[in-house]
Amino acid sequence: MQPSDLRIALVTGNYNYVRDGANQALNRLVEYLLRQGAQVRIYSPTIPEPAFAATGELISVPSVAIPFRPEYRWPLALTPRIRRDLAEFAPNILHIASPDLVSHRAVSWARGHGIPAIASVHTRFETYLAYYHLELLEPAVRLILRRLYRRCDALVAPAESMAAVLRAQRMNRYISIWTRGVDRAQFNPERRDMAWRRANDIADDELVVAFLGRVVMEKALDVFADAIDALAERGVHHHVLVIGEGPARPWFEQRLPGAVFLGEQTGDDLARALASSDVLFNPSITEAFGNVTLEAMACGLPVVAAEATGTTSIVRGGETGLLVEPGDSDAFADALEAYATDPAMRARHGAAGLAYAETMDWDRINSAVLDAYVRAIARRERRERLTGRTAAPTAI
Repeated sequence: MQPSDLRIALVTGNYNYVRDGANQALNRLVEYLLRQGAQVRIYSPTIPEPAFAATGELISVPSVAIPFRPEYRWPLALTPRIRRDLAEFAPNILHIASPDLVSHRAVSWARGHGIPAIASVHTRFETYLAYYHLELLEPAVRLILRRLYRRCDALVAPAESMAAVLRAQRMNRYISIWTRGVDRAQFNPERRDMAWRRANDIADDELVVAFLGRVVMEKALDVFADAIDALAERGVHHHVLVIGEGPARPWFEQRLPGAVFLGEQTGDDLARALASSDVLFNPSITEAFGNVTLEAMACGLPVVAAEATGTTSIVRGGETGLLVEPGDSDAFADALEAYATDPAMRARHGAAGLAYAETMDWDRINSAVLDAYVRAIARRERRERLTGRTAAPTAI
């Protein structure tokens, strides 16, 4: 099978209406697939003014705002209109990218039509519950995820550490790796701008600790703030730079009154702010990969991060950054202090991270998803030849 033979239906809960690492990776994937000659149609909730322009042909899915998180939308149904559109498009592979109701229905539709389905896993959804005091629901959520993922022909995960979790949770037998690349023309050390730092009241000799991402509690904002408090109590000279926007920004601003809050940054502004920092601090445990971590490394920054799924596949402790037990704010402060007091180590770890980031080419990485499509189709065809009928995918 050639890439030009592929007709891919991509179903996701967020393709471009709110900017995040997952949907930016999906847009890059679609751009790559279109260049290879594949046909792609995307089904996702839409809004009148999305965060960025969609790559490819986007079909709007009915949705409602999620309570308490209205910036995100919950897809409601695989309506007759969408089913007709799917039938007319006649995909030979279905790709789901979010474990919502419409994705469940789309997988059922694919199975009913003898079409293989794969799922890409972008985050540790079950870990979000603790930040909303809903830990008791975690077993039920894992059960729902398992039911969905085991009905797929294959999964793609962004890191081997995440794939190991999925295997341990018996989510599927066939799991391959779709890691993440980085745009090195955008993110690189040359973006560092000392005049910009001074314009933001940051001294040349001040350690700039960057937070990059959606400003939401599940990014472990409480741990971040506690670690910064501990660093200040030790008398370590530093400045916090918060790059991103989100509903928890008022809380975060109250906890970090001396920080510079830039809001959402894109393009050259984002790259300049990140490269003008000195260390990225990412205490979150919810990422399946951590795009922001790789972007920081491409800018030559060392990383202080939680020793958690996804991050451990990018950051090599003691080489490209320092890994810390999740939730240990004092240990995070220790790591930040080590970089503040040892500029040579900071430079050495930053250079090693940059060397790693330079190997992460997007086209090579996205080709892994194309290969996963072809393998899933071939397995389905092989089962059908052996059984003489359309076969459901085999799970664990």
